[in-house]
Amino acid sequence: MAAPRIAAHPTSQAPLAPSTPARGWLAYLRARLRPARRLKLTREGKYFIAITFGVGILAINTANNLLYLLLGMLLSLIIVSGVLSEISLRHLTVIRRLPPRAQVGRPHLVEIEVFNHKRSLPSYAIEIEDLRDGQPADKRCFFLKISPRSAQIAAYRRTPARRGRDRHVGFRVATRFPFGLFEKSRELAADGELIIYPAVDPVRLPAHLPGRVSGGPTSHARGVGDEIVAVRPMRESDDPRDIYWRKSTLANHLVVRERPREARNDVDLRLDDVYPTPPASDDFLRRFEHSIRDVASHAVAHLRRGDSVRITLASNARVRASPAVGADPILRFLALLDPTPRSSPNPTPSGLPIPPPFTPPRRLLRHLFRTPRPPRMTP
Repeated sequence: MAAPRIAAHPTSQAPLAPSTPARGWLAYLRARLRPARRLKLTREGKYFIAITFGVGILAINTANNLLYLLLGMLLSLIIVSGVLSEISLRHLTVIRRLPPRAQVGRPHLVEIEVFNHKRSLPSYAIEIEDLRDGQPADKRCFFLKISPRSAQIAAYRRTPARRGRDRHVGFRVATRFPFGLFEKSRELAADGELIIYPAVDPVRLPAHLPGRVSGGPTSHARGVGDEIVAVRPMRESDDPRDIYWRKSTLANHLVVRERPREARNDVDLRLDDVYPTPPASDDFLRRFEHSIRDVASHAVAHLRRGDSVRITLASNARVRASPAVGADPILRFLALLDPTPRSSPNPTPSGLPIPPPFTPPRRLLRHLFRTPRPPRMTP
C-alpha cells in the first residue's frame, strides 16, 4: 500500500519564488538574497540566550571550570536544536486540496497533506501555514509526528468574506522541535485557485402566472410534454412513437396521443456594471456588490422553481442558465464580474473611435482655388 502513495507525491518541492521587481530594485534584491531558512527566537529562546550570555560572562570573569562546562552544555543545546530542526524540515512535500466551489459567508474545508520522504527519520512538530496572494496568512495546520515514508492529512475551516478569485501561492513550513527555543521555517511553492461565488439569500418569489397546469409548467397547446391531453387519429406527419397501441384496435385505424407543450417562464434580470467616471467611488462599489448579491439570490430562486434565467448587463454582456444546467454558470460569471468605465460620449456604431477630420494639403488648395490665366493669343 505504501508504493502508490510514494509514487503519487513528488520527491521535492520548489521554494516559493521571490517577488517581481515591480516594487523596486531594492525589494527585488532583498527577495533574491533572502535565505532558504528563516530563524525566529521564541520567548523561551530569548531567556535561554540571556542565561547563556550571563554564564559566559561569569565563566570568563571567575575562570571557573564548572561554569565553562555549563556554558559548553548550553551552547551544545543550541547546535543540537538547529540540527534536529533542519532534519525535521527536510524532504517534506505539501499538497493542498481545494473544494470544487465556495461561497461568501459559508464555511468550507481545505485539506493539507504532508508527505515525509525520509527513509528512517520522522518529522516532529510540523506547522503548515497556507499562504494566499495579497492576504494575511491566518490558517494553520499542526502535525505532531510524520513517520518516515508516510503522509498525514489535516484540514482547516475558512469562511470567505468577499467574492472573486482566491489565489493560493504556497506554504510556510515551520517547526520548534526539539526544545522550542527557535522557530525555523521555509517556504514552498504550490499554486492553487478557488472561485468564491457571491452570497445567496433566501428569496420568496411570486406565484406562477394563471393558466398553468398544476404539476408542471405546461400550457394547453400541442407539444412534447410528459402528460397526455387527448387521443386522435394518426396523420402522415405524426411521430410513430406517439401511437397509442391500447386504443389502436383496427389495423388501418391508428390512434396517437396528444401531449401539452412545455411553457417554462423566461426571467430577464438586469445589472448595472457601468460607473460614470473612473475611478469608481466607494459608494458605487458598495451598491454594486449589493446588486450582485440581490441578482444572484433571485437567479437561484428562479432556477429552483424551474425557470430559465438570463442576466443582462449595462455593458451589453449576457449570461444564461436553465434548470438543467444549474446555477453554476451564473454564479461563476457574477463572481468574476468587475465594474467597467463608461465609454466615450460620441462612440461610433462599430465601437471604434471617431477619426479626425480630413485636412487637404496646401498645394491641393492652391491648385483648386487659383485664378485662371487668360489664353495666349497666337499671331
